[in-house]
Amino acid sequence: MVKVTDRCRAVTGRPAFICDYSPPRSGRAEDAPAPPGQADFISAAYNPGRAVRVNPVAMAAVLRARCAAEPIFTLATRDMNRLALESLLLGAQALGLQNVIAVAGDPFGQQDADAAAVNDYRTTELIAAIGSLNAGVDYRGRNLRAPTDFCIGAAVDLGNGIDREARLAVRKVAAGAHFLITQPVYDPADVGRFAGACAGISSGTWDVPVFYGVGLMEPAGVSFASVPDGILADLAAGRSGVDIALEVWAGLQAAGVKDCYLVPPIRRNGARNYGAAREFLRRRAG
Repeated sequence: MVKVTDRCRAVTGRPAFICDYSPPRSGRAEDAPAPPGQADFISAAYNPGRAVRVNPVAMAAVLRARCAAEPIFTLATRDMNRLALESLLLGAQALGLQNVIAVAGDPFGQQDADAAAVNDYRTTELIAAIGSLNAGVDYRGRNLRAPTDFCIGAAVDLGNGIDREARLAVRKVAAGAHFLITQPVYDPADVGRFAGACAGISSGTWDVPVFYGVGLMEPAGVSFASVPDGILADLAAGRSGVDIALEVWAGLQAAGVKDCYLVPPIRRNGARNYGAAREFLRRRAG
């Protein structure tokens, strides 16, 4: 296993790529589509669309056995209490998984009336709890027989405001996050604004690895980030979503971005177009 931070620190001369991945709505491993093998990491999402899907810990274990990329699993505070979350983390450790991203999970709406949110932890509390497991202590303050060894990630969305997300990012890093991923970013100037805001709040050098989001789009696709009107117009006029994403990525690199969180197209039925992600990774390496 390779930790995300180890890959970021390695002197390879090329960016590191995390590719987002949606587990299938089936317990059959053969129903899990093949992710792009050119990515460095495949991140198994947590119940995207608030739908019943393969648990991301189990999905990460399946991915590790099936592809060359290293797996990451996502955990959300929404659905499990402290005992369940920390037990699941020990299970992930037993499976040899080391990379985790802690999120809150999208809030339930009226269509989710049959499910109840738990939120026994806030996201920063879950990050700190994973750090405690790494130190060999559970949520009750009891010593484990052996500490865990997780590389902890957290998510931010610059679309919610640079200053707000910078404050949140600094809190997550202070709680124990080792790296960050962002929702798709379309304005390269946001990179410098975010880094500057984080450095100002943290009162020091801001050198936390940040995987900036690049969203691959399709004309009838779904995006959970705000997409500029110009990009939507290009898509409607027939321009390739991969071409657009490569242009966005080039702009982010020019702004100093080193690493990428790649979001494959999401279709309205929840399916993902991993072929577009493969094309993006192939062409950016060409």
